Amino acid sequence: MGKKAAEVLEISYDELEEYLHVHHSVYMRVGTKVYYITDANESYWRAQDTSIRNHKNHFVDCSDLVPTVGEFLSLRFVNGHTIEEVFDQATFYASISSR
Repeated sequence: MGKKAAEVLEISYDELEEYLHVHHSVYMRVGTKVYYITDANESYWRAQDTSIRNHKNHFVDCSDLVPTVGEFLSLRFVNGHTIEEVFDQATFYASISSR
């Protein structure tokens, strides 16, 4: 998992799917919640709640694991809403490699 960049990522909803294909992850803040949106081995997509860690100190999944970005974008994991429905209230940040 990468670290959240300090600078806000200027991106439109229409650009988000391609951004995820290229960069594989992004952080999204909606209100006080921060989600880590990422792929799992470049095959499946999920959102993780950054406020909860498991026994391995990894973020905990808060969405279903689905095979395509398109399917992921239609998931209602943000208090029953999709990313598109909350996009205007969301702030995005790049995920920076810690290597």
